Amino acid sequence: MDKIVRTVFGRHESEKVIERSRFIAYSDHAESEEEARRFLAEIRKAHSLATHCCYAFIADKAGNLQRFSDDGEPQGTAGMPILEVLKNKGLSETAVAVVRYFGGIKLGAGGLVRAYSSSAAENLSGADVRRLEMCEEWEIRAAYTDADAVKKFISSQPCPLLSCDYAEKVTFLVAVRKAEAGGFLSALVDFARGRAETEKKGEYYLPFSEKR
Repeated sequence: MDKIVRTVFGRHESEKVIERSRFIAYSDHAESEEEARRFLAEIRKAHSLATHCCYAFIADKAGNLQRFSDDGEPQGTAGMPILEVLKNKGLSETAVAVVRYFGGIKLGAGGLVRAYSSSAAENLSGADVRRLEMCEEWEIRAAYTDADAVKKFISSQPCPLLSCDYAEKVTFLVAVRKAEAGGFLSALVDFARGRAETEKKGEYYLPFSEKR
């Protein structure tokens, strides 16, 4: 069975104040270490006067490409707690940076761990998290006389219609979750009764929102 990947789409910012220190958290989608480093460079540039810019990222679907940094905070109090939040939420291809502006009161090791982990967790709770699921792309061809009925059938199914082309026949291109492809094709055969031709065009990941 193909893995379902959970990831953040779009940059999200949040902020909290703990003992007069400002903790500003950012999260974003990152499909590679290069993308994650570019995201971090942008955050550092925007907060060049910050005391610390700690981060963690998991920049692949398998969850193997993991990096983190305490950026001057005591070892193990910032980067690793952020990484643990990413792992506990089951996120991949996601980068998180937490910027700290020191407010004059030391938090101690335990306080820093709580501050960085809670900043990351609260940020990710408000981010646009989506599931990347393996999908099959199918081409469906129908005569003009059957096109409206086939299109109505497609719209009743939990799969996006990618395109619709009118040529010698009407050609619909749809993406179906791989786990649901068998049921979709069976239902299409029963509905069309030979009035539609199908051809598999490929497989790839597509994002699906987790918000109901």
